[in-house]
Amino acid sequence: MPFDLTHYPYASSRRVVMGGNYAAATSQPLATLAGMEMFWRGGNAIDAAVAMAIALTVVEPTSNGIGSDAFALVWDGQLHGLNASGKSAQAFSLDRVSGLDQIPPFGWLPVTVPGAVSAWQTLWNRWGVLPFEQLFEPAIRYAEQGFPVSPETARAWKAAESWFLPQAGTTVEPFKQIFFRGDRAPKAGEQWGSPAHAATLRAIAQTEGESFYRGKLAEQLAAFAAATGGLLTTTDLATHQPLWVQPISTTYRDLTVWEIPPNGQGIAALIALNILEGFDLDRYPRDSVTSFHWQIEAMKLAFADAYQQVADLDWMQVSVEQLLDKTYAAQRRALISDRAIVAQTVLPTSGTVYLATADRDLMVSLIQSNYAGFGSGVLVPGTGIALHNRGLGFSLQSGHPNQIAPGKRPFHTIIPGFLTQGNQPLGPFGVMGGHMQPQGHVQLVVNLADYGMNPQTALDAPRWQVTADMKGVVLEQTVSRALALALSDRGHTVQVTPESRSFGKGQIILQQGDGFVAASEPRADGLALAG
Repeated sequence: MPFDLTHYPYASSRRVVMGGNYAAATSQPLATLAGMEMFWRGGNAIDAAVAMAIALTVVEPTSNGIGSDAFALVWDGQLHGLNASGKSAQAFSLDRVSGLDQIPPFGWLPVTVPGAVSAWQTLWNRWGVLPFEQLFEPAIRYAEQGFPVSPETARAWKAAESWFLPQAGTTVEPFKQIFFRGDRAPKAGEQWGSPAHAATLRAIAQTEGESFYRGKLAEQLAAFAAATGGLLTTTDLATHQPLWVQPISTTYRDLTVWEIPPNGQGIAALIALNILEGFDLDRYPRDSVTSFHWQIEAMKLAFADAYQQVADLDWMQVSVEQLLDKTYAAQRRALISDRAIVAQTVLPTSGTVYLATADRDLMVSLIQSNYAGFGSGVLVPGTGIALHNRGLGFSLQSGHPNQIAPGKRPFHTIIPGFLTQGNQPLGPFGVMGGHMQPQGHVQLVVNLADYGMNPQTALDAPRWQVTADMKGVVLEQTVSRALALALSDRGHTVQVTPESRSFGKGQIILQQGDGFVAASEPRADGLALAG
């Protein structure tokens, strides 16, 4: 897909980065440099991606950690999907949630088996060329020597003070000792490190991940769970296996858009694109009320389907093929009028990191996350392993395919994306941010396919977001007041916010001519590099 790389309709301090041999993009410059370090040492895109994922657990701990889950899409001549999300404890019982209106975000209840370490090991084992331990060196260096906390990460860390500092108890105290020393978050530019984190990464590196699932680290995790009310056992950890899955896709204009199948919400982006396909968006300006309205309504309908049907694939009652059927999309499209649709559902916000790498043989789209509010607040003492709270994605509704149960993967918000055209790879893309993720995917694809934007401009463009309760629309402050009023006239409950970070943090790498175009959006501290 050719792009006009000189056309920038939106103000930005960034420009696309181009390279002929390899490219990397993350939400943290130090993590991007970790990936480039692997390329410079003779590594490939998998080595770079895994090194960046490991480094991100150190330099952006507000969003991910050693105790995260992860998903990936990898192109090596064909597209492969990896689902490394973990299952709930086998010992879980519905008695644990009896009387609850929602799953609490803190403590052991929302913790499922962390899958990120297994993702690193599995990807490296299939494609990596550098020694596994070498991929950990930048992260260990950052953790041992410390690094200056970046501005956006510092803001997220500061916001988490109000959640975690009032918490007390044996599960949260180790977490506070690591991340809130002196009862406060580190400030932007302040040095922060974690020797315990470094030691754990070294143990994972030396055992190729075995210690985390079947060794000393697994025993420490299970012992802490047993002592503090958690249910995860050494058996839960030892039986965890990431899944190779067949990516799902839909065509949109001349692009094919790829996502990981459920238990992730990537299918919501594909459903929305199927609905939008029947509208001539390019007849209307990108920042017109008609364009925004159609996209918002399509997204609402897609969310309604996803939140009702998506679960661990083994538990779903409706097939992926049914949800992506073009005839069904036409029926859903017919529901859209000039007035706003009302729908209801609720999902929590989240913290997530996304990264992309590419070389001449491999392209990688990878995402990992601790989820809502810095994760569960459970940290295994002496290890730096902060555990995610992905179990928040479960439903408490009886009979729902996503109802919480033992040995089950929850609904996941984190979704890596990939684009192809005419059976040829274009490249990886992703937009972080809980329920914003499929919305970000839709807007990025529309910007590329309908409005011919280059990758950086497509990321920079003002965004909308359907609220988590499906009752309103939030607009970035860069959206014009006239457009906000016009949406309101169509029945949308509109809020304009200066908090751009809530609209995601995207990265993208696409093939352009004989090389790559890489971009990282200004809503994060990110950096794209190429060589």
